[in-house]
Amino acid sequence: MMDQSAEDIKEHLMRTSEEFRHLADQHHSLKRQVAQLEGKSFLNEQEEIEEQRLKKLKLHIKDQMEAMINDNRPQAVTSAV
Repeated sequence: MMDQSAEDIKEHLMRTSEEFRHLADQHHSLKRQVAQLEGKSFLNEQEEIEEQRLKKLKLHIKDQMEAMINDNRPQAVTSAV
């Protein structure tokens, strides 16, 4: 049996898991906000702090999504010889 790719699992979760879709939406929104800040030629101190906060939150959400993907991977069956 072939192992499912992470992309296949992600697509499955997008179709079947409201929690995963919510995390994906949040991640996309944060990515857009970070890109807006990074697009500025100059950030004041408050904007720099906000950019770091958003990046940390985005990474945390990505980690949650990766954990869900890993939890949905088929377990390899090993046989004792």
